[in-house]
Amino acid sequence: MSKVKDGDTVKVHYTGKLEDGSVFDTSESRDPLEVTLGEGKLIPGFEKAVVGLEVGDKTTASIESADAYGDRREDLEVTIEKSQLPEDIEPQVGMQLQLNQPNGQPVPVQITKVEEENIIIDANHPLAGKDLTFDIELVEIVN
Repeated sequence: MSKVKDGDTVKVHYTGKLEDGSVFDTSESRDPLEVTLGEGKLIPGFEKAVVGLEVGDKTTASIESADAYGDRREDLEVTIEKSQLPEDIEPQVGMQLQLNQPNGQPVPVQITKVEEENIIIDANHPLAGKDLTFDIELVEIVN
């Protein structure tokens, strides 16, 4: 049997868990995830865990935040004036917004605090700073 190597396109089933064991994402109730390793579409620790597997292999990968979504960055928490929001938006903690960078690239942000005149938004990935565990099963090597 062949083993997965960088550059292969693979299909995997996975379940991602936080340190407390709660599941934040899984492919079990849908088609397996198909991805080409090395294209940067997966977190680095996940890709490392898949390399070397054979079809049918299962593994559990503990991935530190640095190899997942990175550490939380305080500079990605920003205070903006409520007046900068569109008039039809009533800001609430937990609300997801999308801002555009000067180059037009959209950035998802979440409102973390609402004050009288300002809101605080956070552009960190929701899983930034968290160590993750993935149960992974290699379903197929496509190429």
